[in-house]
Amino acid sequence: MVAEPPPSPRTRVVLAEAAARRATDRARADLAEQTPVGEALVKGLVRAQLALALRLALVVAAGLGTLPLLFAAAPAVGSFPVFGVHLPWLLLGLFSFPFLVGVGAAYVRWAERNEQDFTALIRRPEQ
Repeated sequence: MVAEPPPSPRTRVVLAEAAARRATDRARADLAEQTPVGEALVKGLVRAQLALALRLALVVAAGLGTLPLLFAAAPAVGSFPVFGVHLPWLLLGLFSFPFLVGVGAAYVRWAERNEQDFTALIRRPEQ
């Protein structure tokens, strides 16, 4: 005689949960099947990430790109000593690295926020 497996526990299905599950499944299916709706959602995420990257690139270009222009326009600022070291060496050689790390950390934080917003949009039931 073959032993039968134990019966699976009962599952309670509520109508609201089933409707929410269908909406979430539909959004995921749009992404997986690359329908026009899914394509538009992904393009929106890519556009948001690109806009963020361009904004922060402008911050870096403005922050670091204007320093050589400042030193060329005002040579007295470039020869100003701080702790025995000229100011351009400190700004471009030492303080630029923490600035770049800070911009990189801000980019990662904001890019992850964009992705979380995208995920929340996909998981949100249709209203």
